[in-house]
Amino acid sequence: MQVPVHIQFRGMAPSDALEASAREHAHKLETFAPDIMSCRVAIELSQKHQHQGRPYSVHIDLTLPGHELVANRVQDGDVYVALRDAFDNMKRQVEDVVRQRRGDEKQHAVPLHGEVVRLDDEGGFGFIRTPDGNEYYFSRNNVAGMPFEHMQAGSAVQFLPEAGSQGLQARRVSLGKHGMG
Repeated sequence: MQVPVHIQFRGMAPSDALEASAREHAHKLETFAPDIMSCRVAIELSQKHQHQGRPYSVHIDLTLPGHELVANRVQDGDVYVALRDAFDNMKRQVEDVVRQRRGDEKQHAVPLHGEVVRLDDEGGFGFIRTPDGNEYYFSRNNVAGMPFEHMQAGSAVQFLPEAGSQGLQARRVSLGKHGMG
């Protein structure tokens, strides 16, 4: 870490054991992202609540190049559980940033728009033509939100493209214009 971990206690006396635990958790985050710039941890003993006792809350601010991550609203009656849960939350956020940097984020297919041009009711399949002229095969199993029998030639549809073994295929075909231009 470029700046030492800053730990602050609010509404309670500082604890060497708790501070050591917080530092250990913070340094474990460096295994996921060695370029952590700073980490600030606030451990607070909240005011007494009528039904909850006196919960501890932990707030973590972590800075990575180009990212400010925050884990807060983590409360528990056991301060070590609250600390662990806050750092687990922060670990997930750090892992998300690292995945984003590597380009490992899941890419969702972009829906295409087209028009049903041919249907074979007996065979339970049809073809969709997109504005660029490509034709996509679809079967009754790929129609979403309505029965295949309600499909008609000329209907505007939206679908997810897929390259099949025998050519272009459409899946999750749904009826409607969906912004077709």
